[in-house]
Amino acid sequence: MNSVNAFILASGRGERLRPITDHLPKPLLPVLGKPIIQIVLERLTALDVVNIGVNTYYQRDLMQKWLDSSAFSGKIIIFPELEILGTGGALKNAATFLGQNYFITHNADIMSDIDLGLLLERHRHSGDLVTLAVHSKDQFNNVWIDREGRLLHIGKEPLKSSNGLRCVAFTGIAAYSPDFLGLLPDGASHVPDVWMKAASYGKVGTIDFSGCGWIDIGTPAAYAQAVFEALAKEGESVFVHPTAHCGAAVLGAKTVLEERVVLTSGCSLRNSILFAGAQVVQGAHMENVIIGPDYVLPLEERLALPLSLTSSVVSDFISNAEAATKMTLIGAGGSDRSYFKITDGHKIAVLMQCPSGDLDYQRHIIYTQFFRKNSVPAPELLAAEGDRGMNPAFADRGHKYAVFEYLGDLSLYSWLRCRRKTELIETLYQKVLDVLVRLHTDVTRSVADCPLLKSRIFDYDHLRWETDYFIERFICGLKGIHIIDREALSHEFHQLARQVDSFTKTIIHRDFQSQNIMITQGDTPRIIDYQGARMGPPAYDLASLLWDPYVDLDNSMRERLLTYYLDKFLLSSASPDKEDFLRTLLPCRLQRHMQALGAYGFLSQEKQKTYFLKYIPRCLSYLREETEIAGNRFPALHNLVKGISE
Repeated sequence: MNSVNAFILASGRGERLRPITDHLPKPLLPVLGKPIIQIVLERLTALDVVNIGVNTYYQRDLMQKWLDSSAFSGKIIIFPELEILGTGGALKNAATFLGQNYFITHNADIMSDIDLGLLLERHRHSGDLVTLAVHSKDQFNNVWIDREGRLLHIGKEPLKSSNGLRCVAFTGIAAYSPDFLGLLPDGASHVPDVWMKAASYGKVGTIDFSGCGWIDIGTPAAYAQAVFEALAKEGESVFVHPTAHCGAAVLGAKTVLEERVVLTSGCSLRNSILFAGAQVVQGAHMENVIIGPDYVLPLEERLALPLSLTSSVVSDFISNAEAATKMTLIGAGGSDRSYFKITDGHKIAVLMQCPSGDLDYQRHIIYTQFFRKNSVPAPELLAAEGDRGMNPAFADRGHKYAVFEYLGDLSLYSWLRCRRKTELIETLYQKVLDVLVRLHTDVTRSVADCPLLKSRIFDYDHLRWETDYFIERFICGLKGIHIIDREALSHEFHQLARQVDSFTKTIIHRDFQSQNIMITQGDTPRIIDYQGARMGPPAYDLASLLWDPYVDLDNSMRERLLTYYLDKFLLSSASPDKEDFLRTLLPCRLQRHMQALGAYGFLSQEKQKTYFLKYIPRCLSYLREETEIAGNRFPALHNLVKGISE
């Protein structure tokens, strides 16, 4: 593709976004720490763009300051306007710059994943003066095109003869030929008027991007939608800017703290966005709001409904007044399950939705009852399929359901998003380790009361499945590496599995990491996602928690926590030999991190949950370290891992 220039339309006042835009121009509104204009610039510079023009008017000094200090300043040419010139006048004002080549225009308040390269390529071969990126969006549809995609009319009302025409919406993104500039009048103008002039010559085409991600950040609700969708795309429930201070605040799901936010202790937040200068009264709970220096704007949380919910599993929970019951999607993680928060007056619970073929469903129910009986801090089971009065015919619906106690939104992973004092972090981890010690000792001694769990052994075959999963999904699948000496690697995995299988077995959670530990009132840890529990070596859980790819735990703290666990575990277990236990740790670390990398490969490729890719570097670093420590015990694995790029 030939090089092009680009132009970002960024001069508007953002009237519909007031009072937010009283403090910041719309292009500088942050989305997870990045101004919207930076997101647009990153997409444009991924093309072969020579220079980028930006027009400024409203709060031009702030815009100028940011543009001059940005990483893109060498590519940016600023076109200040003394009065707003409109979209057409802005292009005319930059005609000398834009007239050198094809160019692309992009509104500064649009976030999308539209293929800009495809738009430019299609335009270059069309012979048109303009190619508009369009899509079908009922709220915005007002662009009428014929079967060939040529522009015929703009307006909500169709032409008298509209047979064969389609009505679509302009995305705020277009490609132009330099000759278009000659059609623009001097002074202020609106570019759609000039499109119609070009269309009279048959020179305006379109390309339909219906179905692509797209948000026009024109209102507080649309802005919040963009922020929360970006949060979900990152696989996060909380965002805290590095300069923000949480104090002892409790951050629930969908909480975003932007630059320089400072919270008082004792407050709590959920489904909220906070800007610098935001004030939250100590002890206050704020939910569904945007908070700035001198304003609080209400938000409506988007409701969601489970699929095929004909089950009566929630009938004892919800009220008769349908409008009083609200459901919101609160997570899905790496599984095919979905979780919904149900709010009915003062009652709150979590509805778990599973595919009808989910073999873990029954285990989840039985393990919950067993763990609760043995004082493991699992959520209380409120209702399940097949219980008294419940509909057992879930297979006909394609989904099955259970209702659990609501533990809040705050996982250990999210709790750690805030900067915390070292002693607070260590104290909380000690509480988590207390849960783990109990699971590995007292609860294990009662496992005969749960035959289903007692019979599920984390044995040689399962361990070999994990290492094969690592090879198939991560090494070959994600990394595309061809293994030359597969036999040597298989022999090492055989030896590793035999060794790990020989270790003393207790109940293990098997995915005991920060995202599966909820932090409730009083910094009390509770565990979730335990349906995969088995009888296996306790060091596997310890590796999952203390060498967690989701968390950058300080090495010295890790050593202290390891000592804390060992002191308590060995005191309560029948095997008091510390050295024997420590010999199990490295093999379990190797095993665990290969399993995790396999999962990240599978989830990012097969399930398209690409946010798991960001955890690979730390996990791979752990695995490299472990093969180094192992010395010459696993040379084929060491050589394989050493050569993998992150």
